[in-house]
Amino acid sequence: MKRTALLAALLILPLTSAKLFADGPAATPTLEQLWEIIQSQQEEINMLRQQQATTEKKATVADEKATVADEKAEAAVVAVEESETRSASSGNWADRTTIGGYGELHYNNLEGSGGETDKKEIDLHRFVLHFGHEFTDDIRFFSEIEYEHGVAGDDQVGEVEIEQAFVEFDLNDQNTARVGVALLPVGIINETHEPTTFYGVERNPVEKNIIPASWWAGGVGLFGEITPGWSYDVVLHEGLKVDAFNADDNKKYAVRGGRQKTGKADAEDLAATARVKWTGIPGTEIGATVQYQEDVTQSKDKTAGSAWLYEVHADIERGPFGLRALYAMWDLSGSGPESIGADEQEGFYIEPSWKFNDRFGVFTRFNQWDNRAGNSSKTEQQQVDVGLNWWPIEDVVLKADYQWQDNDDDMERDGFNLGFGYVF
Repeated sequence: MKRTALLAALLILPLTSAKLFADGPAATPTLEQLWEIIQSQQEEINMLRQQQATTEKKATVADEKATVADEKAEAAVVAVEESETRSASSGNWADRTTIGGYGELHYNNLEGSGGETDKKEIDLHRFVLHFGHEFTDDIRFFSEIEYEHGVAGDDQVGEVEIEQAFVEFDLNDQNTARVGVALLPVGIINETHEPTTFYGVERNPVEKNIIPASWWAGGVGLFGEITPGWSYDVVLHEGLKVDAFNADDNKKYAVRGGRQKTGKADAEDLAATARVKWTGIPGTEIGATVQYQEDVTQSKDKTAGSAWLYEVHADIERGPFGLRALYAMWDLSGSGPESIGADEQEGFYIEPSWKFNDRFGVFTRFNQWDNRAGNSSKTEQQQVDVGLNWWPIEDVVLKADYQWQDNDDDMERDGFNLGFGYVF
């Protein structure tokens, strides 16, 4: 300490001396004066040290506070980023999920003749909800839940059905695989049957009874583009289970009753369906479908065997003019179907239409079909429809039509139908 003080004194001494001699030469300071000077400078040095220590302490505290502030700021940024990520993820999920549906209400006022009963009723024929989700750009899900005839349950007239529930996988830009329950690729209205997309209150009787639409099945399939304008579908799926037993004579081997609807469906004999479709000209669709099943009764009837379905159709729109035409035929093998005339079941229709504008159109349709296989040879049916559609907006339609029947067995229903439908 003394050495330090002495050194400081020596350093300060010139300044002090300069002060002492500022007014001129003076006597040399005594030891007491030097000691006083040294003590004074030591006090200043101690004061400077204290100030330095205080400054360093404040700087350390400031650094600590800055560090804490930085940590808090970083934590806040991380929290915001995580929140944004969660929000983006939630929004992405919502953006990839879709909800839709359609429905239709019918009023039928038909008079029966030749033993046929009247039909005068109001029916909430269908109420359908769609749910879909896109997992990725290449994998998506779609479902369709259908409620029919308003009330379902024990001893009720209605039904609740899962009409579609499948997942699609894009294999490349041209081909897609599908697995689950889906509508089969056959006819015009089987896959596209929302009420705003077709004329007439009821779906046409040929596709309903011969194809039979709407027809869905569980299975796996491929579909895609062959070349521009040409597409294909190939599906392996549950087959029909046509019943030749416990039914009245007019319903034996009728294909519509053989739909299993993927409810514990008997899979003893699967079916395969293939379609080729051409849409090379805007507003034009021409398609052909073939289906094969080894045993249409799921091996429950030894007198029955394989079944082939052949279908061709055209759906054309040229400005206000529209034309739909379809032919379908079932070829059932076996002595059982042949014995009652059910080995060949076929039908066709032709439907010209004219749309005056986006809201109003008229149509007429001639239908002829035969699948009422029974002991009687009079099984052919004919029906003529004329009517109109009015779309107040694109997704809502009101319909009216009149029908005449001319059946070989003279059991007929003539009258008018009114309908309302929507899709969203």
